[in-house]
Amino acid sequence: MSRIKALSIEHSPASTQAPLKGIEKTMGFLPNVFRTLANSPVSLSGYLQLSQNLSKGELSPVEREIIALAVGQVNECEYCVSAHVLYAARRDLSDEEIQAARRGEGTIFASLAHKVATQRGRISDADLAAAREAGLSDSQIVELVVNVAHLTFTNYVNNVAQTDVDFPLVEV
Repeated sequence: MSRIKALSIEHSPASTQAPLKGIEKTMGFLPNVFRTLANSPVSLSGYLQLSQNLSKGELSPVEREIIALAVGQVNECEYCVSAHVLYAARRDLSDEEIQAARRGEGTIFASLAHKVATQRGRISDADLAAAREAGLSDSQIVELVVNVAHLTFTNYVNNVAQTDVDFPLVEV
């Protein structure tokens, strides 16, 4: 059971109701993570704004899913891993690719995201050089780090709240 209430649209602060309705319309349901974030209008707004900005970045949706899988696993966020396993499969990642990403393997995105998350950004010169040798630009590296921070934000909210998982459950 969740330790922080996931608010219905009707019981959420007025400033969160329109964004929540938009999410529900887009996704076909309103995931509990957004209902939990609605407890803090500024937090929901900040999350959504950064999500929108990152969706326009250089990293592809598949690359962002790979990062989400790696970071969610590092942070042991059952909610986010469950959600992103589903989303990754919908983006045609195989079970093997999903498992590799969760281990921080398979791609430079998974590897670097895993290292950034586990080492709290204090990666080695060799790790940074490996990312560049794999073809990542400095712009992509910065964007990857911001994605890690953005994902860590929701991982931590869900871990603190113990948000009820409303996706097919995946154990971390």
